[in-house]
Amino acid sequence: MDEIERIKKDMELFTKNIKEVESIEVNSREEKIIDMARNYSGDTTYYLKKEDNYTAFGCITYAHGLLDAVRLLHQLI
Repeated sequence: MDEIERIKKDMELFTKNIKEVESIEVNSREEKIIDMARNYSGDTTYYLKKEDNYTAFGCITYAHGLLDAVRLLHQLI
């Protein structure tokens, strides 16, 4: 799997996980974390278009980390 395929696979997983989080009740601080994760996911798309795959991968990885923090708090993982 090349780097672009890997990033796209991670983006698909992020989409699945964000839907899971959207189905639960979160407090305002958690919502802020989820918004940050969405922003980093959007940054991933931006950097892919710029062909900056290194930064794109960093963005999607950070987005997953933020989202996983909320998922852990709600015992989803």
